[in-house]
Amino acid sequence: MITVAVLTLSDKGSRGEREDISGASIEEMLKSIDGVVKHYEILPDEKALIKSKLIEYSDKVDLILTTGGTGLSPRDVTPEATLEVIDREVPGIAEAMRFEGLKKTKRAMLSRAVAGVRGRTLIINLPGSPKAVKENLDVIMDVIPHAIEKIKGDTTECGR
Repeated sequence: MITVAVLTLSDKGSRGEREDISGASIEEMLKSIDGVVKHYEILPDEKALIKSKLIEYSDKVDLILTTGGTGLSPRDVTPEATLEVIDREVPGIAEAMRFEGLKKTKRAMLSRAVAGVRGRTLIINLPGSPKAVKENLDVIMDVIPHAIEKIKGDTTECGR
C-alpha cells in the first residue's frame, strides 16, 4: 500500500466556488497502484501555506500529489513552494509529463510542474484541470511504486 496526500491548490476551490474534480480523479486513479489517500485538502494559492502542508504531510505519507497552481498566472506558486521544501529534485518525472503532454497540446510547455523528494516522501505537482491530471498521471503512474521503493531504501538492482 502507498499512502498518499492530495492537495488541491485553488483559490476558488478553497472558497467553495468550484468543485474539485481533479482531486477525486487522482484518488480513483491511485487504486491501480494500491494507493490510498490518507489526507486530502483544498487550499488557496498561498505559498507559505502550501509549503507548510507539504512539510507536514511529508512526515506522514509516501506520496504527495498536488493539483493546480503550476501555470503562469501570478497566483500559481505551487512549483516555487515545492522547490523550497524538497531535498532533491526528480526532473525526469515533470519532463516526461510535459513531453507526453506536448503530443496533445502545445500548451503543455507552459507547465512549471516539478517533482522531488523530501525525506522519504515523493512530491509531484500536477496541473489543475481534470483532463490534464488524468493524462499526466497516465504517463507516470507505473513508475511511482518503484520510485517510492527506492526512496524508502530498497537496494535491489533496477536493471531489467
